Amino acid sequence: MDKTDIAALLALGAALFIAVGDVIHQRSAHEVTDEPVSHLGLFTRLLRDRQWWLGSGVSAVGFGLQAAALGLGSVLLVQAILVTSLLFALPINARITGQRVSRFQWTWAALLAAAVVVIVTVGNPTEGVSRASFETWSLVIAVLGPALVVCVVGARIFPGPTGAVLLAMVSGALWGVFAVLTKGVVDRLGDGVTELLRTPELYAWALVAIAGTAWQQSSFRAGALTASLPTMTVTEPVVGSVLGVVILGETLRPGDAGWFTLVIAFAVMVFATVALARGEAATAESASAAGSARADAG
Repeated sequence: MDKTDIAALLALGAALFIAVGDVIHQRSAHEVTDEPVSHLGLFTRLLRDRQWWLGSGVSAVGFGLQAAALGLGSVLLVQAILVTSLLFALPINARITGQRVSRFQWTWAALLAAAVVVIVTVGNPTEGVSRASFETWSLVIAVLGPALVVCVVGARIFPGPTGAVLLAMVSGALWGVFAVLTKGVVDRLGDGVTELLRTPELYAWALVAIAGTAWQQSSFRAGALTASLPTMTVTEPVVGSVLGVVILGETLRPGDAGWFTLVIAFAVMVFATVALARGEAATAESASAAGSARADAG
């Protein structure tokens, strides 16, 4: 088994743990308070919620496995496989809520799995460098930073579903950046603690993780999960993959005949991800509504 295969297995493990953490975080974001709160207020309340910390602990295991996968494989490979977290989230969420996974959801799940397999095998993603220069990151900040600010301001101007989508884009983009930074941090682990502490990516990595978590919870609270979750789930791998290609020099090598297949597979992955995320979010919302109704009746 070569290191690419090991990276794929580690990414699958990461997808499982991240799926469990996401399910717990979604429930916490809606159950922690019924009052309207700011982004910072919501985050500070969640920091006092035991259920949220449980989800964070599970997600941390997933991020550890993701980091290990990125140490062995490309961002393109790992991010494609991490999309399968939705396949794990479906039965987990169904078990918690006591609802069955529909045939419609299983169909999209099969299509998503097939699309990921095609992207990984036909696309043949290859690694580039592990770290980018300060000048390269400056360009990324110059382009991505204003776009994220516009999304945050837009979420304030257009609350509700539109705001949830905009905040989800912010969170998804930050987690995409997080994946690229993780590869740089992992690359310095073998150089010792002193060198690691001198690595700028380490501090940017921590800040981006905190910001991504905060905006994620805010997007869940801003509107229906059917608006935020699909956007977030698609934005993260897209941003991460684009940055992997643009700043780390990673490539896809499908061959002349494989590009059409790859485009079709990518389109199927996006549509299947949106369909599954909407289904998962709708189930979570109905379960939350049922729980509130039982509480009111009691």
